[in-house]
Amino acid sequence: MFDLSYKSQKRIKKRKRWLFHATDFQSLMYLNFIFCKILGIFPYNVTVSTFEISKPQYVLWTIITCAICIYELIMFYKLNFSGRVRLEVPKTISYNFHFILGAFAAIVWYVLSGPRIRLLQTVQEISSRLPPESYQKLSKLIHAKDIIAFFFLLCQLLMLPLNSSEMAIDTMLEPLRLYIAMIVFQMDMLYMNCVCVLKACFKEINNTLGNLRELVMNDISKRIYHEQRHPFMLTELKAVKKQHLMVSGTVQMLNIIFSLQLLVTIMVVFKQITFFLYFHIVQWQDGLSINLDKQIRNEFFVSYIIYYFIRITLIVWACETGKNQAVEIGTTVHDVLNIISDEQMKHELQLFSLQILQCDNTFSAKGLTVNAALLTTMASSITTYLLILIQFLGISHSCDGQTVINITETI
Repeated sequence: MFDLSYKSQKRIKKRKRWLFHATDFQSLMYLNFIFCKILGIFPYNVTVSTFEISKPQYVLWTIITCAICIYELIMFYKLNFSGRVRLEVPKTISYNFHFILGAFAAIVWYVLSGPRIRLLQTVQEISSRLPPESYQKLSKLIHAKDIIAFFFLLCQLLMLPLNSSEMAIDTMLEPLRLYIAMIVFQMDMLYMNCVCVLKACFKEINNTLGNLRELVMNDISKRIYHEQRHPFMLTELKAVKKQHLMVSGTVQMLNIIFSLQLLVTIMVVFKQITFFLYFHIVQWQDGLSINLDKQIRNEFFVSYIIYYFIRITLIVWACETGKNQAVEIGTTVHDVLNIISDEQMKHELQLFSLQILQCDNTFSAKGLTVNAALLTTMASSITTYLLILIQFLGISHSCDGQTVINITETI
């Protein structure tokens, strides 16, 4: 009996891990977990229902964190104090930001390893009520995203050494820089996947309330008042209310644990796009020249910009749609409240409405709301700082002689 049960569990576990056919949280996150394990940044053992700290993998993660911090400090020293590297001021600023943010992010990931495992356990528990259809729909999006994005980034990083302008500091440790980029990307994907699961939980709550509304409306339209139905609906409503509170609490936990990482991601995307545009479209040839025509035909330039744009857009999209799904629950609750006649149900719905008002289901990072407005703000800031860098370039050359500004292509 035990052997048969054990074998059946193994078969179920294998079925759970099929691509695009997820049946639970672990099978949904399977690809992301695998990529993180390959990179050595997943210090957990995943069992059938729990996540546990793995001591060997945790030691590996400790070694990797120390290696990253040492690498960033060495590069920071070489750039600023060794006297061997001479770069223009914008590139010096760009690299300094890169090394500081890299060391800071590695420390944050390591310190939050414990809270992160509790978050994954909580998300798994609250998502266990989702129907298999929800997991399958999510898996088509998440698995496709993880596969395409991973190989796109891998190709992007393999192209990087071919562009000497991106390898201004020549060192034997340069491959570690590419490895850090892979780690940052996988951490962002872990965050986005968790947001998508929470969004599915909000959607399921909304669907349950919608079914409750349809049930009430059918009773009204048929002039049927089944008293035995109301205890069932009241019990269902209380369960949904409790589920909403748990999901809302998980959103707050997610915001706390991933806030610093999100800030790092936003700063990295902003820095990379701003300085990359500056280094590739702004030139000084007897005057200031802004040339987009040549760079648009450069595959590396276009793919680099597209990668960072899609990366931040996907995160913003997940957070924005997740918040909208949570807001929609309040509308559905009021729709049910307007048509229900039972006093107990009305009271419970009013309490539910009050709970929704008190729960802030906005995805944020230390007060910075991650929504569509963030993209507009980032685009505006990138344009502003790009113009500031261009002005400083003109001023620096005007000190040596008269500046001739010749814009060959409008932005």
